Amino acid sequence: MTTFRSLVAPVALALLLTSVLRGDDKAEAPKPDAEGFIPLFNGKDLTGWKAAENPNTFKVEDGLLVVYGPRAHLFYAGPVNNAKFKNFHLKVEAKTFPKANGGIYFHTEYQEKGWPSKGFEVQVNQTHSDPKKTGGLYGLKDVMNTSPVKDEEWYTYDIIVKDKHVLVKVNDKVTADWTQPDDHKGGGRKIDTGTIAIQGHDPGSKVHYRKIAIKPLD
Repeated sequence: MTTFRSLVAPVALALLLTSVLRGDDKAEAPKPDAEGFIPLFNGKDLTGWKAAENPNTFKVEDGLLVVYGPRAHLFYAGPVNNAKFKNFHLKVEAKTFPKANGGIYFHTEYQEKGWPSKGFEVQVNQTHSDPKKTGGLYGLKDVMNTSPVKDEEWYTYDIIVKDKHVLVKVNDKVTADWTQPDDHKGGGRKIDTGTIAIQGHDPGSKVHYRKIAIKPLD
């Protein structure tokens, strides 16, 4: 005789397996902290992120996101805001090593190869040969020649986007303040919506990240 329990158990197992295969275990976003910041990087693995071009450039070691290898970009693709942000406050803690170059993108989208054609880059560079240094909104409001921070020291980046206004702070000091003009012709580099991405610039560049958190302002 078939019992109710014998019918329910296989159905429950099938639903669980279907959920896992579909990735439904990623559907629940992490909780915000007391200030409203939601972690995008969990310090354990790359859950919620999608790497392009050279995935091995990105590793998680000792709670840190280690970026070291050929050019690659790591795009946030997780559940927070369905990986689509317009107005937000992004807080990042980073540390560079000598001659490293990198970047933090916003309002971008996944791209299999090359430098992202959509969105904006906030520069990460203390001693690389590129004269555009940490604290700048790349190509729009650059910090030239001298970085406000040093290699091998942790520093905090705050990137705040509200409507057409972008404010960048390094260790709580404003380093870039830019408002997109009405006649701005930036192609894909214009205020819109999109995800966050971390750049691996070249094989000689090594950058560590230990915090990547966002507070949506919509």
